[in-house]
Amino acid sequence: MALSFRNVDADPSDPVESWPYEGLVTAVERGGLADWRRIHRAVQADPWGPVARSLEDYFSYEQPYGVTPLLQRSIADARAAAEAAEKAAVADEVTALVAASGLSRKAFAERIGTSPSRLSTYASGKVSPAASLVVRMRRVAGVG
Repeated sequence: MALSFRNVDADPSDPVESWPYEGLVTAVERGGLADWRRIHRAVQADPWGPVARSLEDYFSYEQPYGVTPLLQRSIADARAAAEAAEKAAVADEVTALVAASGLSRKAFAERIGTSPSRLSTYASGKVSPAASLVVRMRRVAGVG
């Protein structure tokens, strides 16, 4: 049976991101695998966006049953993947800034006020530098 909304100004065929809260709850409670996959894809595309936030609101008062645990896992996995990608992007930027500076790693670390070993943790992605330190790195590299 196809998903249908009542008393909602949206159609189930509309993008999930355009569904109001009530439509999303209806899809979670009464939808099927195809609907849940669409919700999952919306969460994957924007792990902290409105769909994920609406699901979290709903899960905060609803007992975990049915598809709820899977959607909770979908949010957690999407956020973990996004955070890993962001850390990798920061590490890549640190490496590029060191290269753009023309300085040795040791000299670059000294110029930004840290140790070569700490700079190495930034370049490897093990630790993310503070935003103010990234600004300093850009300035030293001549790109900020």
